[in-house]
Amino acid sequence: MSASAPLYLDTVDSVDQFLASLSPVRAIALDTEGASFHRFVDRIYLLQMSTDRHEAVIDPLPIGKPSRLGALIEDPQVEIVLHDADYDLRLLHQDYGWQVKNLFDTRVAAQLLGIRAFGLAALLEQYFGLKLDKKHQRADWSMRPLTADMLDYAAQDTRHLLGLRDKLHQQLVTKGRWHWAQEEFIRAETTRWDPDQAENSFLRMKGARDLTRRELARLRELVKWRDSIAAELDRATFRVAGNETLLDLARLAPMTRDTLFAVKGFPRGMNDGRAQEALQAIARGNDVAEADLPRFPKAARWDREADFDDRVARLKAVRDVVATDLDLDPGVLCSRDRMEAVARRRPRHVDDLQELPELRKWQAEVLGPGFVKALAPFATTADSPYKAE
Repeated sequence: MSASAPLYLDTVDSVDQFLASLSPVRAIALDTEGASFHRFVDRIYLLQMSTDRHEAVIDPLPIGKPSRLGALIEDPQVEIVLHDADYDLRLLHQDYGWQVKNLFDTRVAAQLLGIRAFGLAALLEQYFGLKLDKKHQRADWSMRPLTADMLDYAAQDTRHLLGLRDKLHQQLVTKGRWHWAQEEFIRAETTRWDPDQAENSFLRMKGARDLTRRELARLRELVKWRDSIAAELDRATFRVAGNETLLDLARLAPMTRDTLFAVKGFPRGMNDGRAQEALQAIARGNDVAEADLPRFPKAARWDREADFDDRVARLKAVRDVVATDLDLDPGVLCSRDRMEAVARRRPRHVDDLQELPELRKWQAEVLGPGFVKALAPFATTADSPYKAE
C-alpha cells in the first residue's frame, strides 16, 4: 500500500463507492478519532480504515451513520484489526450500534507475547523502524475543516496495522499462544457502551473518599453545576472546572464571590451568574439533612476466612514463577482479582478452574496445575460463602 494522501470521504455515495471497490476484502485496519479532551460527550468524529492496498478517512459528521461500512464491520468473515480496541468498540456501539464479530487487537496480541512497550508507536518502531508523528495527538477532531496534514496524521494509525497484525499473529502461532489471543478477542467483541451513571459519578472521583459526608453532599451539587455548564457548552468537564478544584470547593465551602474566586483553580473568567450558581450549589449541599447525606455504598464481599490472604499469596507465587518462565507481565498472565476468585473457590481439580467465569480457559490451562497444587491444603468441596451487604 502506498503512503500517498488518504482518500477523504464525506458523502454517503463516496463511502459506498470506496467500499464497493474493496470487494472482496478479508481484513480491514480500523481506528476512530473522538474528542473527549475537548467535548462533553464523546463521539466518533473520524473513521480511518486501511486494507492491504487502499486507505481512506471517513468524515461521519456530514454523513451520519455510514451503514455500508457497518455491514462490513459486523461481517464475521471480515477481520477488523484495531489497536487497543476497547474504547473504539464502545464508541462504535454507542454511535452506531455496531458490534465487531471478528476482532484482532494488536495491543492484546503484543501483551500476550510478553512485549512491554505495547503502544502503537512503540510497536511500529520495533517491527518496521517507523517513528509516528505525534504532533496532532491532542487535536480537536470535532473542528472543521481538517487540514491535509491532520488527515494524513489520522491515517497513519491504520496504514501499517495489517502488516503489524501479520507479524504478531505469526509469533503467537509460533509460541503456541494463538488460542489465547482468540479467546481474548472473542471476549472483547462483547464490549458495549455502558453509559456513566451520572447521579453517582462524584463518588468515583479520585479524592472523594477523603471527604466527609457533608463535603460529599457539596461535591455532588458542584459536579451537577459543573457538568450542566459543560453540557451546555459541549466542552470537556475539566475545561470548565477541574476535579481538584471541585474537591477544594467542597472542603472549603466558600459562601461569597470573593472567597469563591480565591479558591485555586476556580475559573477567573467565570461570569457572575455562573459563579452565583456555584455558591448556590454549595448552599444546597449545606442544606441536606444529616440522614440524607451521601455515603459510599458497601461493596458486596465474601466472608473472608482467616487463611484467605495466605491462599492469594500462594497463588501469586505460582503466577509469578509461571510469568517469568513465559516472559509475560504477571498482571497480563493473571490479575489479582482473578486470583482472589480462584482463592474463594478453592478448586480441587483443574477442571474446576475451567468453570470459573472470572478465569480465561487459557489461564486455567497454563496456571491450573500450579494453582490446584498451591491450594491443596485448603481444598474443599464447598464454595466459600458469599455475603452481600
